[in-house]
Amino acid sequence: MQLKIYNSLTAEKEIFKPILEGNVGMYVCGPTVYSNVHLGNVRTFLSFDFIYRTLMHLGYKVRYVRNITDAGHLTDDGNVDNDRFVKQTRLEKLEPMEIVQKYTVDFHKVLDMFNLLPPNIEPTATGHIVEQIELTQKLIDTGFAYESNGSVYFDVLEYNKRGLNYGELSKRNIEELFANTRDLDGQGEKKNPQDFALWKKASPAHIMRWNSPWGEGFPGWHLECTAMSTKYLGETFDIHGGGMDLKFPHHECEIAQGKACNGAAPVHYWMHANMLTMNSQRMSKSTGNYILPMQLVTGENDFFEKSFHPSIVRFCFLQAHYRSVLDISNDAMIASEKGFLRLMEAVKVLNSITPDDNRQSEFSLIEWKKKCYDALTDDFNSPILIAHLFEAVKYIFALNDGKETISTADLEELKSTLNAFIFDVLGLQTVEENNNEKLDQTLKVLIELRNQARKSKNFELSDQIRDKLLAEGIELKDGRDGTSYVLN
Repeated sequence: MQLKIYNSLTAEKEIFKPILEGNVGMYVCGPTVYSNVHLGNVRTFLSFDFIYRTLMHLGYKVRYVRNITDAGHLTDDGNVDNDRFVKQTRLEKLEPMEIVQKYTVDFHKVLDMFNLLPPNIEPTATGHIVEQIELTQKLIDTGFAYESNGSVYFDVLEYNKRGLNYGELSKRNIEELFANTRDLDGQGEKKNPQDFALWKKASPAHIMRWNSPWGEGFPGWHLECTAMSTKYLGETFDIHGGGMDLKFPHHECEIAQGKACNGAAPVHYWMHANMLTMNSQRMSKSTGNYILPMQLVTGENDFFEKSFHPSIVRFCFLQAHYRSVLDISNDAMIASEKGFLRLMEAVKVLNSITPDDNRQSEFSLIEWKKKCYDALTDDFNSPILIAHLFEAVKYIFALNDGKETISTADLEELKSTLNAFIFDVLGLQTVEENNNEKLDQTLKVLIELRNQARKSKNFELSDQIRDKLLAEGIELKDGRDGTSYVLN
């Protein structure tokens, strides 16, 4: 089997050749922990969790590094008041590291809920300030960066003058970039408008600051990923992943920093997960077309008719290829739930199948497995893999109905393979029967029967229902808005 990966740098699928045979170094840009992780983030991290699981299933030893951005950064307008950490500390009246802790815990809680494996290493930006200062000094020493008024900038024009190509990942023309970009810093500190900050001087109002050779300040956003990825994976490593929105400028700047520092491209394969939409529209707080992951799971929202188990959400997400736009809607989630439950039912049914070594099956297990692995190795094609799994589901129900047969050896092989694909590779989990939901539905039926009895003036039956429920610790309460119940 040859694994092919779509490389965003070349815009082509390439045969994967790891730097060290049998080993993979993979870095994925993690969250900026100033607010709750949103569904678009979950889609990206879930995509790379699937990629991580697939690589391990294919026999690779993977070192997976995913960072936490816990240091404040200026937004494009250079205004300290728009630093997301600063804004959140003022809004919640908390210290910056309280904000960091609160939303790091939320991030881990949400990813655990969706059964994402933790990375091997999860470094933080604030834990690598020394490395970022050292990289900045190295870039100054080699002439790729310059200090200006206590800040340090990467010289993009100098980078290109030396025969390097800023814009190679995003396919942007450097001349157009200079022509169309105004100086967003507003202080005239930069030589060129496209130069990006490696180290930024802290104003008196900036809370998160560190000492450096250039004065008190804080690191540039792009610099932290270069510092952490190269520290744990080497100056050149196999895979760098992230959302499509990070391609420019973040990943473009990482390439420039890596080449300028070490004289070589930092990454062999760049991978980008596409965006998530809801009801065919971009998710945005400003438009109201927005939902948090926990709200989708609990059902506490105005977009979906019911709650959905995290594994059903995961199944829905994996039905789209990681490079495709994924649109979620009520109908899509309901359809995913039906498909997921049928898949899980097939797993149960398979355990009750009796083999027959005297009859030949029309279903070729060898061909089916090959198609599944072809999907996996073709740029981690989860929707095609799932389609092939449902071929097996159809076969399993045919076995159960006596319309098909399977040998003892093939039965064991099918069980182990199906379980590996569903639980290990796709990372799905069985959904336990929701007894609370069933109880709620049962009580609603009994309350309706009692209401009908009262309307018919059958007070004896009405009282019997009430008293028997009370004896079981369920108290009915009649009010203006109808009858509710309390569990005692």
